[in-house]
Amino acid sequence: MDTTALIAIGIAIVAIALVAWFWWETRNRHMLRKKFGPEYDRAVRDLGTETKAASALTKRQQRIRKYTIRALSNRERQDFAVKWRDTQARFVDDPRAATRDADRLVCRLMETRGYPMSDFDQRAEDLSVDHPHVVQNYRAAHGIALTEASGKATTEDLRRALVCYRALFDELLEDRPGTTGHEVHA
Repeated sequence: MDTTALIAIGIAIVAIALVAWFWWETRNRHMLRKKFGPEYDRAVRDLGTETKAASALTKRQQRIRKYTIRALSNRERQDFAVKWRDTQARFVDDPRAATRDADRLVCRLMETRGYPMSDFDQRAEDLSVDHPHVVQNYRAAHGIALTEASGKATTEDLRRALVCYRALFDELLEDRPGTTGHEVHA
């Protein structure tokens, strides 16, 4: 074989490797976009590139695999449902307290399911792996809760927060992550 043939073979190998890498990256991004839905777009917007977003979302998936996320027992599910009904009923008389209770109840439910209860951003990222279509509700409700803590939330804001908490709460009550598909845009 002469030098020209060896160079041509080397170029062909590099070209095949590049095509395979490009195909793999495109497939991976497509799978992440399909799994994470609006959370994928949010990650791209926040991180600036699809490459960085894909890396961050993949790391989230790897991190969540280390947790023991479990389904609720029937008794736990019933207890949480009763507590939610009580919280929701209290909204008419005291919307601020009901919204704070809803936040605490969602956190307790997450903890019972096995989600680590670190800072809010970490919780939201962890939730996004199994519940990508309602995590934006959690972020919206949390934002309203922060506004409420400074005394600036209206009753309508608090109602929207409760609706957002409810969408996440309903999904977390399910046996399997991501089964209800509730999505509320506040």
